[in-house]
Amino acid sequence: MTAGLPAAGAVVPGFCLPNQFGEDVRLEGLRGTGVVLVFFPFAYSKVCRGELEELQSAKGLFADAGVRLLAVSCDSKYTLRAWAEQEGFGFDLLSDFWPHGEAARTFGVFDGRRGLAERASFAIDRGGVLQASIRTDSGAPRPLDWYRSALEDL
Repeated sequence: MTAGLPAAGAVVPGFCLPNQFGEDVRLEGLRGTGVVLVFFPFAYSKVCRGELEELQSAKGLFADAGVRLLAVSCDSKYTLRAWAEQEGFGFDLLSDFWPHGEAARTFGVFDGRRGLAERASFAIDRGGVLQASIRTDSGAPRPLDWYRSALEDL
């Protein structure tokens, strides 16, 4: 397992990852915008699909709060693009494929034994400061109410 999550009140570490279209997304470049960062283990898995479908259905919550939703896994950008098209996800899916899991490691949510990002989310304010985080067991989805509550604090 990895180290603990970054502490609330800390400036989050930066990263640059390609989205499902191969476009670079720089976390540092999103300062001035709230961000919810959602790490998930694998595309096409049952729990991940359910979680991201729920977030897609609730995308108005994020838009109304002026918050950018970013979902991150260690899958390739090609896998993420196919999955996003199949499922109709209307937000960025970021590939932490290479160097494998580097962003997940930076956030303390990379499982090196299994080679995947753990199920964790981070609510980051406009100044790049972590306001809230949640980590659940691999088979346990994060509750939508956590996102509602976190958005209120952004």
